[in-house]
Amino acid sequence: MSAGEPVAGPDGVLRCPWAVSTADYVTYHDEEWGRPVHGDDALYERLSLEAFQSGLSWITILRRRPGFRAAFADFKIASVAAFTDEDRERLLADAGIIRNRAKIDATLANARVLAGWDPGELDELIWSHAPDPAGRPVPKTLADVPAVTPESTALSKALKKRGLRFVGPTTAYALMQACGLVDDHLAGCAARRPQT
Repeated sequence: MSAGEPVAGPDGVLRCPWAVSTADYVTYHDEEWGRPVHGDDALYERLSLEAFQSGLSWITILRRRPGFRAAFADFKIASVAAFTDEDRERLLADAGIIRNRAKIDATLANARVLAGWDPGELDELIWSHAPDPAGRPVPKTLADVPAVTPESTALSKALKKRGLRFVGPTTAYALMQACGLVDDHLAGCAARRPQT
């Protein structure tokens, strides 16, 4: 088997190769990654976590997700939008999250922007950038999976135009993968959704 193709996990099930290194990854890969996510708060959480991941490994974020959820009021947009300067200082001192000032500030600023949107507007905007699955070849190896696409670049521009921060094209594509706008599970991976 060449590098980057699905590999058997501890249970013998074929998975994307990145997913078999830890039990946390196996669970995330099998139960969450690439499955459709809807709802403004749920998408705000994923967008925020993808921004925090920038420059770090995803396992770092995944293992701290309970801490992030506790620190950011379960990523309820209305609640985070009401955070004060004292909340910001609390976040900067919270060892249960990534204490990056720029990422924390962007997460708070994004909540304030999104609090002014209509219900469902973030969901609609993000999902309007989902590519037609029929027009995408099924990736066979990790080398076939892009880091950026025209759709992620367009989504990034649309989010930035509406005032959101820390949403570059690579972050936007990671969001698209995590939230099921694209299915980048490799051909042969047990978690890949059947083509319709």
